Amino acid sequence: MTLFDLYKYADTHGIDVDYFPMSEVESVSFPCGWIALDVDKLEDSADEKVHLAHEIGHVETGSFYNVHSPLDLRGRHEARADRWAIKKLIPEAELEKAVSKGIKSVWELAEYFGVPQDFMEKAICYYNN
Repeated sequence: MTLFDLYKYADTHGIDVDYFPMSEVESVSFPCGWIALDVDKLEDSADEKVHLAHEIGHVETGSFYNVHSPLDLRGRHEARADRWAIKKLIPEAELEKAVSKGIKSVWELAEYFGVPQDFMEKAICYYNN
């Protein structure tokens, strides 16, 4: 899934995406189906892609928390959003296909899928568990 595909997905699912500077975070989402991105804090389009997918994951799974809630609840909601993003950006069958083509190093897989290396590592851990 490309960055354009993600924006198209958000649009067709009634999720508004706006851009403006934020003091502490790169992205945030709200239950009403609204996402804010601070593109000046994002490193590149791969970073934007992962942040957008993660925030769409919050909206699509209803995984929201109170910022004052205990960490275990926050962690569960973050993990749900990450899983949604992983499944959309790096489907397991496509990952297996890439590996069978000989793309095996984490950085090569990250480049192949157009995501940052740390997100690729997270996806590999997710699928290996």
